[in-house]
Amino acid sequence: MWGEPRDRAECIRTLKRAPELGVNFIDTADSYGPETSENLIREALHPYDGLLIATKGGLTRPGPDRWVPNGRRDYLIERAHKSRAHLGVKRIDLWQLHAIDRSVPREEQLGAVKTLIDEGVIRFAGLSNVTVDDIEAASKLFKVATVQNRYNLADRASEAVLAHCENHGIGFNPVVSAGGRRSRQARLGARRHRQAPPRRAKPDRARLAVEAQPRDAADSGHGKVAHLEENVCAVDITLSDDDFAALDRAGRK
Repeated sequence: MWGEPRDRAECIRTLKRAPELGVNFIDTADSYGPETSENLIREALHPYDGLLIATKGGLTRPGPDRWVPNGRRDYLIERAHKSRAHLGVKRIDLWQLHAIDRSVPREEQLGAVKTLIDEGVIRFAGLSNVTVDDIEAASKLFKVATVQNRYNLADRASEAVLAHCENHGIGFNPVVSAGGRRSRQARLGARRHRQAPPRRAKPDRARLAVEAQPRDAADSGHGKVAHLEENVCAVDITLSDDDFAALDRAGRK
């Protein structure tokens, strides 16, 4: 997510492969690169026939591994216009506030989003990295279409947010990490469970199936065709109640 990809050609192949596999929702952000991801998506997929392209704004990138919120009204509006240009569209179908900048009045940031809707720069608006209180505040100004928070088997911090979204008809797009220390117990649970999912799914793929099964979408980054194809297989995995419960218990540990 910093600079140009090491293998640009493979990234383009991965993007082109996604629609062939039935993927119709592509999520990115202006801070990925920054701007690199949006430009790659346009190069590979424009004019986006049958695809919904979502992007986010509100985080700046002063350097590698650094993510600094900027919720100033003028900045958010400027970035949305730039994203529209990078993606090559007249209107962004779904634009999401990447994070609430706690150093800027929340009403100023949400007001900027409403302006983008009113002026036709974006069609639908979403929020990312937010609390239930943030969603309720935004809902007073505009319809919140989606929420994108970190959520996976081993990270349940957004349970209340997920419940709120389900109760109010808001799409929930969990940000999923397919590895790392936090998912170790979940991976062990997948390995140890007596009923292996179909297709001899890898443990991380089985975990992704759990996270995707009751939700609208599971967001997992991809830079290689093979990785994309493995994760898309998750939609073909059927988990019994016992399978789901066993993996759920492992994740909660």
